[in-house]
Amino acid sequence: MTYETIIGLEVHAQLLTRSKMFCRCSADYIDAASNTHVCPVCLGMPGVLPTINQQALEYAVMTALALNCAIPEYTKFDRKNYPYPDLMKGYQISQYDAPLAVNGWLEIEIEGHKRRIGIIRVHLEEDTAKLLHRTTPWGETYSLVDVNRAGVPLLEVVSEPDIRSPEEARQYLMKLRTILQFLGVSSGNMEEGSFRCDANISIRPLGSTDSAVKVEVKNMNSFKAVYRALEYEEGRQRGVIEEGGRLLQETRGWVEEKGITVSQRSKEYAHDYRYFPEPDLPPMVFSRQWVEQLRSRLPELPEARRDRFLSHYGLSAYDASLLTASKAMADYFEACVKLKTEAMVEKRAKAVRNWLLSDFSRLLHATDTEIGDSKVTPEHLVEMLDLIDQGTLSGAAAKTVFEEMFSSGRHAADIIAEKGLTQISDAEEVEEIVAQVIATNAQAVEDFKKGKERALTFLVGQVMRQTRGRANPSLVNKLLKEKLEDSP
Repeated sequence: MTYETIIGLEVHAQLLTRSKMFCRCSADYIDAASNTHVCPVCLGMPGVLPTINQQALEYAVMTALALNCAIPEYTKFDRKNYPYPDLMKGYQISQYDAPLAVNGWLEIEIEGHKRRIGIIRVHLEEDTAKLLHRTTPWGETYSLVDVNRAGVPLLEVVSEPDIRSPEEARQYLMKLRTILQFLGVSSGNMEEGSFRCDANISIRPLGSTDSAVKVEVKNMNSFKAVYRALEYEEGRQRGVIEEGGRLLQETRGWVEEKGITVSQRSKEYAHDYRYFPEPDLPPMVFSRQWVEQLRSRLPELPEARRDRFLSHYGLSAYDASLLTASKAMADYFEACVKLKTEAMVEKRAKAVRNWLLSDFSRLLHATDTEIGDSKVTPEHLVEMLDLIDQGTLSGAAAKTVFEEMFSSGRHAADIIAEKGLTQISDAEEVEEIVAQVIATNAQAVEDFKKGKERALTFLVGQVMRQTRGRANPSLVNKLLKEKLEDSP
């Protein structure tokens, strides 16, 4: 039997505010010592009163607008009650039946086909504390509570169950994170936990409209983990059904090391949380004027920037999509291009694109470095490209120079001078090396005369090898052809 996969995602993104959601404690807790960013409010002490962080509210509405949501005039906070040890108060301040935003959508593209994924709601809440699990030298386990994270503003985006494959889920998450980064409201760092995802997945016979048993999957801290977890769970559920078993509505955790999901607990229902309106915070009424003011503050979003890269820089749709998949990458690209005159902008754009999407991306990936943290500034890269344009540096030698720039942060001109990598464009010097290569590669010369073009490529490579990539490639080609055509 053919089955259809039904996936809905619940994404939590920490907002980049200076203070926490309901108190004045610093929200910049990542590198802080445990329990140093705390106060009576986020510790859940009796008698304290929360106050709403206006910046978090503005960031949430701007995100909802970017996700094509409707912003109701009325919204409120609620208490979500549950007895976990990472929640000192015994409840979380969240939103239930009157969320901040509803009925949005986000468009993804898979193999050239666009699909619109519905967004049920966007709402605000506070993050929980963090449990640190430890083991004693004699094997006993225990947990510590770090309250620094408790109260950090958390934006939740809940999708419709419109996603039909693990790959669509990955594309949705990547697109959502990019939007948050372009807005400047969240770092979107999954490894640090500032961008987290829970997935609800079920399967049903293709063509059926019946509801299926839904399983929630947690503990996924990368796009790859989300993809692998959903792919595994898809297969696991299909296997249970085909073997005559019964699926349970439950929460399962992804175990990265084993590549499997494991049962954690039965899935909670809304009534299990005993929601009721937060008595210490007033309901909020948004004026249309205020919402439109926030709309006017929206920056250029990924799709608009991609379209501008297409029209203004002459890039392909594929390259423009890659460059705008990350705000940092898009910003770096434009910083490089803007250092060139407008008349040369398209040529420079293509040169910058070539380096960013090849050698630069390779080194960033290999060293697990974000482009914004790279030692190669836009000014450094442009300096190297200018030296290539001027004929001072060959394309082959540029790769060596760039790797040194990436590891040391030094200027290209200094590296060229130190390593003696200045391009050889003197015809007499190159002609002498060309003659030597022809004299010592008789078989390649004979192959060229028989019409085998690859032989010329081989001979060019030999010249470049002898000059350590310094010879001017155009000059090498020209002289080789002249010499080969003149030889008997």
